[in-house]
Parts: sequence; structure tokens; C-alpha cells
Amino acid sequence: MVKIFKKCLAMLAVITLSLTTLFSCTKDVTISKNAPENNKDIVVLFTNDVHCAVDDSIGYAGVAEYRNRLASDNYVILADAGDFSQGAPIGTLSKGLYLVDIMKEIGYDFCVPGNHEFDYNMANFLQNCLELNNMIYSCNFIDLRNNKTVLPPYKMFTLGNKKVALVGATTPEAFTKSTPTYFQDNQGKYIYGLSEDNSGKKLYIAIQKSVNAARKEGADYVILVGHLGIDGTTDRWKSTTVIANTTGIDAVIDGHSHEVYNQMVKNKKGREIPLIQTGTKLKNIGQLTIEKNGNIALQIVDHVVPIDGSPVENERGQKIHAKDAKIDSFIKNIQAKYKDSIKEVVVPGNKVALTTNFPFTETRAVRKAETNLGDLCADAYRTVMGADIGFMNGGGIRKSINLGDVTYEDCLTVMPYNNLATLVKCKGQVIKDALEMGAHMYPEENGGFIQVSGLTYTIDATIPSSVKLDDKNNFVSVDGEYRVRDIKVGGVDLDLNKDYTVACHDYMLMNGGDGFTMFKGSEVLKDRVMPDVDAFVEYLKAEGTSNYSNLAGEGRITIIE
Repeated sequence: MVKIFKKCLAMLAVITLSLTTLFSCTKDVTISKNAPENNKDIVVLFTNDVHCAVDDSIGYAGVAEYRNRLASDNYVILADAGDFSQGAPIGTLSKGLYLVDIMKEIGYDFCVPGNHEFDYNMANFLQNCLELNNMIYSCNFIDLRNNKTVLPPYKMFTLGNKKVALVGATTPEAFTKSTPTYFQDNQGKYIYGLSEDNSGKKLYIAIQKSVNAARKEGADYVILVGHLGIDGTTDRWKSTTVIANTTGIDAVIDGHSHEVYNQMVKNKKGREIPLIQTGTKLKNIGQLTIEKNGNIALQIVDHVVPIDGSPVENERGQKIHAKDAKIDSFIKNIQAKYKDSIKEVVVPGNKVALTTNFPFTETRAVRKAETNLGDLCADAYRTVMGADIGFMNGGGIRKSINLGDVTYEDCLTVMPYNNLATLVKCKGQVIKDALEMGAHMYPEENGGFIQVSGLTYTIDATIPSSVKLDDKNNFVSVDGEYRVRDIKVGGVDLDLNKDYTVACHDYMLMNGGDGFTMFKGSEVLKDRVMPDVDAFVEYLKAEGTSNYSNLAGEGRITIIE
């Protein structure tokens, strides 16, 4: 193991050195060699939080088609605001590389790493960055060993007689919403940072420094492309908070929180700055237009209309989007490489809808409430690993399962992270602290919200959270009254001094994911014995889905509003 780890470190060092060589400066990119002066609009077309939905909704082929149409009359920059490489088998099975290949084929000009770009470990992330050379930017991703940015902070585009700079920023939540150990060396020391602190000032300073540098280089317009978000994210790192603490930014393209918004936010000097995000999974495309008169217009595009006389909607009223034939063929060729191997039927003729949402709605629940799919995932861990308690973080349950045959591919879309099933032994106090950490953001969404098995508990939302976090949003302590109470294991009150066995994945139990540091030091009884999806499949094959007919779950979690 030591030799293998040293080889990994050596590879990581080589990759980092290569990145320093490749990404040591920003590049002035001219879209048109003979660009006329001021007779075209400048369009920044963008996507965010695609999460491997390469052919869902508009799809990447639709993005390419829409970009091609705009390019006939405008200068067009194609950008992405992060979380493109994780979320479905096409990402999991290639560790993000298939998505990199698709984005290169489409011709993306600029992208920002979201927190989920780090999910395949740091060495893989840095390798994917090399593949995305001259496409990936972040002003606040720092190598703490030399205090320099790992990626270039911004990119300058010359379009006609105007210069437009795009500045990249990545949420510091990536520490806990990816895997903290990926940012550390083998001694547990952080060697990569994201300009994080408890005040948020380090992030504002990193962004402001890059904005100022772009202005000094001659930028007429500066656009921040941030994977930051608003709802359910850390206050000091929200896009709205960043705008309120900076100047010199003309508009902000956002991602991370999967919201759809197009609004104005005042900056540090009181100037109104446009802010836009398109949701997730290519249901929309974002369009930021710098018009010939200098005005900035924002638009959320939800349809790439066929122009060849094809129907606009199918018989079920679903939109039919036009596609670029070349990109559509490129994606299908990639899908053909792995499709046959993941078509195994796990549950034939499933008659139970397994959901991440509130019953009979499209509103996500699994990050703030119990659902039947949350129960099932936690049951799978507890049963397969032979534990007293099964945990599952809501943010790790990525997609609902519909009626009909359930395939291995369906299971991969539920659990796409390739985490590993793990069993630990810990005191009841650790379990209580974990539940408190999972409940500390309620009623806001929280990827660390805990779905449970073998255990029931109550969240009293009338009690303010007193969870104390460090500057990276890791759990430190509970400094006041607990919100969680009435915790029972197997129907018996939790004993804070008793040992219990807990099954979940290594992301939570060993790597401190979602800030769950309280498990550090727990005795590991089964160390990463199988991929999470395989534990899920094993349980489904043995137990089926008939016991999960209540969409809201079995009443394991009670919430007092």
C-alpha cells in the first residue's frame, strides 16, 4: 500500500508540475481573426450543473445547435459554470473523461470546476484539467505549498474592438461537498485550498484581485463565472454575497444550487449587477448578451426550436429540441461503449415509485425530509453490511426510480459517486453529533441531511442550530441545545456511551464528506468492501421494492416546525 501511495503522490507531483507549465498565464483569445468593429453583439452562452445529462432535455447536441445558430450573426463564447462531469454512468464509468471529450468536441471556450469535478480524486481531476487545457479556470483554487493558483484565474477574449474577461470561481464548499481527503496529503495536511475562511473575505479578495488584473489588462467587460449558488449554500460564499463584497464585475453567471434565476444584486458600491443561473441537467441554456450599444441582456433559453418543419412537441406535450447531428453522433458513439454492460435487470417489473421528491411533486425532499428511496438506501447499507444503523446522506441520492424494470444503469444514476460501503463502530454521542450536523441547516436543503435505517429521530426546528463549523464547513462541536432528540435505535433510546455499528460509505465515515468529521478515529470494522451501487443492487435483488410503497417513507424522521 505504501509503494502504491508513493507512486500516486509521484504521479500527482508530475501532473501538478505539468499544470504549472500549461496554466501559468492567461491567454488573449480572438474569436474572429478579421473581426469587424462593433457591428455584432457579444454572446456568452452558458450551461451549469449538467451532471452528465448529455442527452436529457436540450442536451449537448442542442447546445451545439443553438451555439451554431448564434455564431452566424454574433461573437459567441461558450462557457460552463461547473458540475459537468459527475451524475450518471457516463461520468462514473470514465471518471469524467467522457464529459471532457464531449465538451472539447463541442468547442467550449471556458469552464469552471464545480465541487463534483473533484469527486474522482485529485490526481484524476488534475489529469482532466490537462485534457481541458485552455478551457478550465478558477481564481481561488490554490496550491498551498507555493500559494499560487493551480488553474489560471481568468481568460481574455478579443471580440471586434472589445475585450471581455471571464473570471472563474469555485465554491469553497467543495471541501465537504466533494471529499476533504482529496485536498490533503497522506499526513492529513491540506495542500490545496479554495480561499476559504470563516468571514468569506479570502474568497472576495481572490475574486477582486482577478477582476482588477483583468481590468488592468484592458478588459472592457468582466464576467464572473462562479460555481457558488444561493439556496442551501453557505451564506458567506453565496453568489449574492460575493457580489455585495466586490466591485468591477459587470455580470455574474452562476451554478451549484440548481436554481433558475435572472435577477439584479447590488455590489459593494451599490451598483446593480445582473445574476443568472439556469437550473440543472440542461433543462435550460443561459444567454448573456453584450449588445452593440453596451447594454447587458440576460435570457434563459428553454427550447431549441427545430427549423426544418419538425414538430415542436411530441404526442405527450414534451418539447422536441433541434440537435447538431455531428455532436449527437459523437455522444451516441461514446454511449455505445458502455450501454450494453449496464442493462442488467435488477428488479423486473418494479411496481413502486422510489422518489427523491415530496410525494406527487417535482420538489426535491431528500435533502431535508425522509423519502422512501432514502429509507431504501439506508436499509441497503445496514442490511448488506450487517450494522445496527444505516446512514445515507441525502446529497448522495441523485435520482428517483420509476415504475417498470430497474436496471443496473438506474442504480448507477441513484448512486453515481463510486463511494465504497464501510462499517465502523462508534459511541452513541458520535451518532447524535452526526444527526445534529445533518439537521443543522434545516429548513434549507443540505446534502448532508441523513436518511436512516434501524434508527428513528426527531428534528425540533424551533431550536436554532448551535453546530460550530471550521472555516471549511467541517463539524467542530455543538455549543448549545441539540435540535435532534428522541433518538431510538431498534426502538430503544440511544445510549451516548454505548458502542454501535454504523454502515454508510467511506465518503462520510472515513473521508469527512459533508463535514462529518465526528467519525474520525472510529474503529473501522469493514474497510471499503464494495462500491455503494453494488450494495444497493445486492439489497434490491434480495428484498425488492414492495416494502417502500409510502413515498414519504416509514416515519423514521419526525420534524417539528
